[in-house]
Amino acid sequence: MAARRRVTIRDVAQAAGVSTTTVSDALSGNGRLPAATRRRVAAVAGRLGYRANPAARSLRGKRVGGIGLYLPDEAGNFAYYLELAAGAASQALAHGLALTLIPRSPDPSRLTAFPVDGFVAVDPVTSDPVVRAFAQLGIPVVTCERDLTPGVTHAGRVEGDYRPVMTALLDHLAEQGARRVALIAPGPETAWGLELRASYQAWCAAGDRPELLFDVPFPGSPELVHDATMRALRADPAADAVVSGVDGGALGALVAASEFGRRVPEDLLVASCVDSPALRTCSPAITALDLAADEMGRRLAGLLHGLLEGSVQPGAVQVVRPRLMIRASTSRLIQLSAGRTRG
Repeated sequence: MAARRRVTIRDVAQAAGVSTTTVSDALSGNGRLPAATRRRVAAVAGRLGYRANPAARSLRGKRVGGIGLYLPDEAGNFAYYLELAAGAASQALAHGLALTLIPRSPDPSRLTAFPVDGFVAVDPVTSDPVVRAFAQLGIPVVTCERDLTPGVTHAGRVEGDYRPVMTALLDHLAEQGARRVALIAPGPETAWGLELRASYQAWCAAGDRPELLFDVPFPGSPELVHDATMRALRADPAADAVVSGVDGGALGALVAASEFGRRVPEDLLVASCVDSPALRTCSPAITALDLAADEMGRRLAGLLHGLLEGSVQPGAVQVVRPRLMIRASTSRLIQLSAGRTRG
């Protein structure tokens, strides 16, 4: 038998024909409400079987002093998410807030077990039931990147300005002699995947270049990028650059290039849309986009704190601007020049 859906404060408000704030005040004894309104709301709540939850205490002005951080699946394997979480935790602590990591796929009905005043959802996937359940708790939700779920709005978001820096990366590859650039990226179910693909497709169209777009599931892995790179090189042996849209995935592209007999950067340029310590220290070091993960985490926690304090209006959007870090994996002209000098 299917589990019964938990009744939320929004259900009570809709049935009683009042706002969620009125429901909260009526059931907690706060606010200036007519006694008849309190009795009517209490009766509706009793009839529906509504029970207040720890998260809803924020609506009654009784903050619990914590925020929840909801990360993509297997986030612990990705340097970007670990750095983002560290930045969020540091900023939360500066505001006197504890940070709670929310499991990726819990039973949405169990979200009330987390005593938090608001949630941060990172790289939300379209129609994620857990993110939808956040909104039903009646507390602020801030997202890292847009939630592409139709009809959904949240209290605020922080997003990266990816198109200019992605275009700069692709232009750099062209300046280094690349003519057939393959992009390996997640699908359009997240704003991250959508932005990478749109930027790449616009660049290809502007220069009348071929589209060599290869999909990997979000959030991806080096193994998946390795396999996609092999597919790309088999499909188009003339491909002369590979860009990975997966954190750490460029390492898989390096292995694939070696297995295919291609030297980096002499025969194949390799770049990443996400920087990490591993890409800075491998050989050759890999050109990447520094997405400012620590700043992103700090901005997210700061924005949610501002919403809770009332110093930020709902609907606020903040923008983080990444940087292009050019390294040896795409410095073909420099490598060739050095080779001629040694000769």
